[in-house]
Amino acid sequence: MKTQVAIIGSGPSGLLLGQLLHLQGIDTVIVERQSAEYVLGRIRAGVLEQGTVDLIREAKASQRMDSEGLVHDGFELAFNGRRERIDLKGLTGGKTVMVYGQTEVTRDLMDARAQCGASSIYEAKDVELHDIYSDRPRVSFIKDGEKVELECDYIAGCDGYHGVSRKTVPQDKLKLFERVYPFGWLGVLSDTPPVADELIYANHERGFALCSQRSETRSRYYVQAPLDTDISQWDDARFWNELKARLPEETAANLVTGPSIEKSIAPLRSFVAEPMKFGNLFLVGDAAHIVPPTGAKGLNLAASDVYTLYHVMRKNYQQGRSDLLEKYSEICLRRIWKAERFSWWMTSMLHRFDDDQFGKRIQLAELDYYTGSDAGRTVIAENYVGLPYEAVE
Repeated sequence: MKTQVAIIGSGPSGLLLGQLLHLQGIDTVIVERQSAEYVLGRIRAGVLEQGTVDLIREAKASQRMDSEGLVHDGFELAFNGRRERIDLKGLTGGKTVMVYGQTEVTRDLMDARAQCGASSIYEAKDVELHDIYSDRPRVSFIKDGEKVELECDYIAGCDGYHGVSRKTVPQDKLKLFERVYPFGWLGVLSDTPPVADELIYANHERGFALCSQRSETRSRYYVQAPLDTDISQWDDARFWNELKARLPEETAANLVTGPSIEKSIAPLRSFVAEPMKFGNLFLVGDAAHIVPPTGAKGLNLAASDVYTLYHVMRKNYQQGRSDLLEKYSEICLRRIWKAERFSWWMTSMLHRFDDDQFGKRIQLAELDYYTGSDAGRTVIAENYVGLPYEAVE
């Protein structure tokens, strides 16, 4: 087999990159080790930055998102008995976010790729990358018991934190930065109406809580919990009671509870691998960086990588601008570190860290300071809706 760009991983970043390149006449093959059903079964984020929304529209996969997604003009910070609204639209010159589940984004991109006849290979076993520093890198894998070799010009590693792409890179060429947080998020998905029209992030002495949503009838709620939390010890009643205890009284009184349809705990970490280009291998999304979910940046940061690589590849093939290939990593990393900073800041400001009373007072002072002026609120709003993409030129 031969292609121009081999894409490892069929999550939203791999599918989005593949669709954008395909529409520009650049041949791609997506190689995924899991089944399509498994990929669609992952429950992930649901807040899309304006830039991500625009990219999905450019990929011609936005019809359902535009009809079913919920545009949010703001969100709330709850702390010290107060509720402070961050007016995203008013503070950023009209920018908003879209609430639309990552699973649905993935489904829409899968459908778009299938409709245009582009190649996706699922349940590919023993995926390996070869000759990434040569002019003819290769991807090998086992499909239906047969060994397949895929020759290509470039490889896009969109296969996540645990994928093969970053593991292929010689360790002495990688520089890793990491911060692991001493808690996780215990999350529940339920077919209940959201408690509020907009997201609520709560700082409480019992720990952080988040009221989020996937639609007008499906809600996603989280509470901060220890990393060693045993989910089996958390029945629905215990979760709802703990969530109510961390919310403002009027919010808790309006909470509609019901059976959970999914319950999980996710650890929090910040992680960056530098650089993001190794010969003709380009790392994209979680393969190169992880953020705690507090700032709603995970999927959106992957989308900004896709934006950069898409334009690098488009200009390389259409204009002969091979020089731009060398700029991919530095362009991406500038935005990545700003998003890492914001996600770390939101996490540090809203979660409980042991019994550190000094730190707790600093958190409240910081929340009071940033919500106390248009300048402070604008800092939060500009980062939340997403910083501008850097031009590729």
